[in-house]
Amino acid sequence: MDPTIIWIIVGIIVVLAIIGAAIYFGRKKKEQHAERQRVEDHHHAEEMRQKARENELNTREREADANQASAEAEKAEVEAERLRHEAEQRKADAHGMRDETENRTREADQLDPNVDTDQNRGKESRHMDTDPNRGNETETRR
Repeated sequence: MDPTIIWIIVGIIVVLAIIGAAIYFGRKKKEQHAERQRVEDHHHAEEMRQKARENELNTREREADANQASAEAEKAEVEAERLRHEAEQRKADAHGMRDETENRTREADQLDPNVDTDQNRGKESRHMDTDPNRGNETETRR
């Protein structure tokens, strides 16, 4: 065989070996990149899950706070209603006491001959007095 043909065959084999090595290392690099990407995606997914769990806890805590605030507001409304009812009762009691006081005062005025009331006017006597300034007789009521 001619040495030139041998060199051509050797050259073709070397070129094929280089192409094969390039393909092999290219695939290996691609697989490594894909594996690295899968690991990064897994870590990212884990971070997202952790944040979702934290968000869920925060959401539940906010809901609990909102429910507690709502319960406190309802309790305050009930207390306000109770105080309104108590105030109305006190007003009614005060009104009753005022009426009772006015009735007692009216009864006392009716008993007292020195107080001018419709009933006492009929019981009063008329007196004739002399007014020292005028020298005349005037009618006075007691």
